[in-house]
Amino acid sequence: MAKVERFAFHVPSLEELAGVLQKGLKENFADAQVSVVDCPDLTQEPFNFPAKGICGKPRIADVGGVPYLIPIVQKEKVYDLNTVAKDIELPGAFILGAGAASSKILGVNAELIPIVQTKSEKKPAVNGSYIAQINPADKGCLLEKYSSKYTDCAFGLLANLYASEGQPGKVIEVKANGRTGELNFVSCLRQILEKHYGEKPVGMGGTFIIQKGKAKIHIMPPEFSACPLNTDEDVNNWLKFFEMKAPLICQTVIVSRDPGFDLRLEHTHCFSHHGEGGHYHQDTSPDGVQYLGYLLPAELLFRIDRPQETHLVGRD
Repeated sequence: MAKVERFAFHVPSLEELAGVLQKGLKENFADAQVSVVDCPDLTQEPFNFPAKGICGKPRIADVGGVPYLIPIVQKEKVYDLNTVAKDIELPGAFILGAGAASSKILGVNAELIPIVQTKSEKKPAVNGSYIAQINPADKGCLLEKYSSKYTDCAFGLLANLYASEGQPGKVIEVKANGRTGELNFVSCLRQILEKHYGEKPVGMGGTFIIQKGKAKIHIMPPEFSACPLNTDEDVNNWLKFFEMKAPLICQTVIVSRDPGFDLRLEHTHCFSHHGEGGHYHQDTSPDGVQYLGYLLPAELLFRIDRPQETHLVGRD
């Protein structure tokens, strides 16, 4: 059994959060509008999720961690999203986020874009996840629906997950166009929260679309590094970077400040309907970029199987 630690986030009202985010985003984007709206039906295009919304008992899980990937991989670290749902006291949860695929299942290393309605007593799991890996044929991006090849809900090494009952309800809609600052969309949101709420950690998750523009995305190579990856430079030389085009549908998990659980404070993976996806770093077309997001603050944090030996390499 993996060790599970629990923490209660500070949970601002949606109205307060919308005001804080709008004010902060205007320092990094030419145009920003943040409002409280009804969550759109996420079973519809372009999302096609297995659940209608991101509301109902929202919580964040940080499972495993980068120290299980680098400097040297610990392949035995495998997890299951159905088990995570029970660990976070929400069996049947709708889970989305960013993680690593299980190399034991795939036979290679790959990015996982988890989008799963976990199993409950009444219903089996519905796995809407994607995997992004390096295409052996042309060394480009190979994006596939997980369920086209696999029937499990496994992942490996690490994941940052936002979970809820998958219900409709009120959410924060974020529109941001024309990036004028250096920070990416997610870092900007996180730093706004950290600056405003300080010692009170706020967690947030959900989905956003890069509607226009291009983005810098990485995909881990299929083979784990035989040599230890000891620095961020080592990691970046190992990763494969691409410029991918909009629209990209991104699943993000954000924590404003680590309350002492060795968290990854921001982690975002994206997919598309044109065969591109992976780990989001930054848009590469700041003038023309358009973001549209639906986010919600989490009530609880669950830290699952925290690495005993840790470091800060490869957290970008």
